[in-house]
Amino acid sequence: MIRRFFAIPLWIRTFAGFGLGILAGLILRDKAEVWLQPIGDVYLNLIRMVVAPLVLFTIASSIAKLGEGAGAVRLGVRTLVWFAITSLLAVLVGFAFGHLINPGMGLSNLPLGEVRERVIPTPLEVLIGIVPTNPFAALSDGKVLQIIFFSALVGGALVALGDRAQTARRLVDEGAAIVFRITRWVIQLTPFGVFGLIGSVVGGYGWEALLPLGKFIFAIYAACLFHILIVYSGLLKLHGLKVRSFFRGAFAAQQTAFATSSSLGTLPITLRQTVERLGVPQAYAAFAVPLGASVKMDGCGAIYPAIASIFIAQYFNIDLSLTQYVLIGLTAVLGSLGTAGVPGTSIVMLTLTLSTAGLPLEGIGYIVAIDRIIDMMRTATNVTGQMLVPVLVAKEEKILNEDIYNGHVAWLPGDPEAETPDAVKASGI
Repeated sequence: MIRRFFAIPLWIRTFAGFGLGILAGLILRDKAEVWLQPIGDVYLNLIRMVVAPLVLFTIASSIAKLGEGAGAVRLGVRTLVWFAITSLLAVLVGFAFGHLINPGMGLSNLPLGEVRERVIPTPLEVLIGIVPTNPFAALSDGKVLQIIFFSALVGGALVALGDRAQTARRLVDEGAAIVFRITRWVIQLTPFGVFGLIGSVVGGYGWEALLPLGKFIFAIYAACLFHILIVYSGLLKLHGLKVRSFFRGAFAAQQTAFATSSSLGTLPITLRQTVERLGVPQAYAAFAVPLGASVKMDGCGAIYPAIASIFIAQYFNIDLSLTQYVLIGLTAVLGSLGTAGVPGTSIVMLTLTLSTAGLPLEGIGYIVAIDRIIDMMRTATNVTGQMLVPVLVAKEEKILNEDIYNGHVAWLPGDPEAETPDAVKASGI
């Protein structure tokens, strides 16, 4: 019975968990958070458990391997350029859908939710904060940017030491293999985690909280779907890649992102799918994907601030000037980099955007009540972009394994007995 369950492809099991979670949430209603939220919390804790060691070992191993060949700097620069390009496109999509749907028109006397004040760090503070004073504390606290920085130094030291660090290099590689194996075990629990998380959300929200802001929710979902299905698909086609293959490989991570509303929480699955289903070399993906999970936020950092700014301007009857649109766009493109690693990035980004454009900050209180509902779609958009950019860069650099991308073969790093298509199929993943 258990073998039959795990023989079913992961995305089908996850989809079933999603549907059953909605049904359970509708049945349990107010009791859903009591009965279902703990299931989701245990799953999230397991995922978060592997994030720090996964980033540490995979990036150290990645830098050591990239450092042996040419083009490591070029890969990094090209990745950041594509992060910026896709974020700019996301802002434009947000503006378009904001004015197409006009989510703030005709609304008045909305209930004002409580917004906790957050301190927005300066760019200099963010830059200084990337360097950990204690790498072990960074690992303990899950500060991903600090872990990336320290891991990159470890990888660089392995390259510099050469043959003298063969034992350490083998230790890092084996550590990455061990964490990948643990990650695969945890990922098998995704359907149960999705069941608990979605059920608690459905049960916890009533229609009275959603109906007044229905147009705003619809604008976010429509813009994110357009960005994923049209903009991303167009970029894939421009690179000569099959759109269906990308979404088939990305779907498991998109499902998890939607349920968890956490890019970092989805990171293990995002990295796994990027390598094992989309054909991006592990040495490059292990650098690009964790970085993207910290700074690549097309949903939270671009589409959402653009539409929310229009919503707040319309609600307060403020006509946005061309200068304000430019400021919103620049803040959205550059702001994610400046607020990377800050908790509550979406609210921080919106606060930063409204402040820059001179819009009333109290407007945040009108949409904070439904933040969890829209955060699911925002995060799914974030994670899709975090997988897309490494695929595009790998294609441009001619390092993309298109046999894996197109589903002809499959490779599971650190799992020798499951590196053939038959073994992968038998694993049910």
